[in-house]
Parts: sequence; structure tokens; C-alpha cells
Amino acid sequence: WHGGDGISRALRFLAPVTVTVLSGHRRVPPFGVDGGAPGAVGVNEVIRADGRHQKLGGNAQVELQSGDVFLMQTPGGGGWERG
Repeated sequence: WHGGDGISRALRFLAPVTVTVLSGHRRVPPFGVDGGAPGAVGVNEVIRADGRHQKLGGNAQVELQSGDVFLMQTPGGGGWERG
């Protein structure tokens, strides 16, 4: 059985804001069980209004300006192998 699919959320801010994110599985993928493969790691990223991309860690705080986008892609779950 394959693991779960993560979700992708993109939030565009219309005014300056401070974003704080506390998330896991950004470096180490979720484990699989009973021989199943691990899931995918998640991604936190800022896409600036001028097009620049800035990767963020799992625990981060960043200042965003009007027009900036905060992108969060949650990790996919680990798989399970039927015995």
C-alpha cells in the first residue's frame, strides 16, 4: 500500500506580515512500516513578488511583503507492505 499524498497550500499576502512555521519531516521522510517505502519530505518556501524563491526549514520565521506567497507542501505518508 502506498503512503498518503501530501497537500500543497499557497497563500498570497496582500499586506506585510510575519509568518512563523513549525513543521516536521522536512529533512527526514515519514517512515514506512512492515517493509513499506518512506514517504516524501515536505517543503516550505517563499516566492517573492519579484519571482525569487527562498527555501525555509521546518521551523522558521520570515517577513513577507505585499504580493509575496508562502508555499507549504506537506509530506506524503510512509507506505505499508502487506505481509
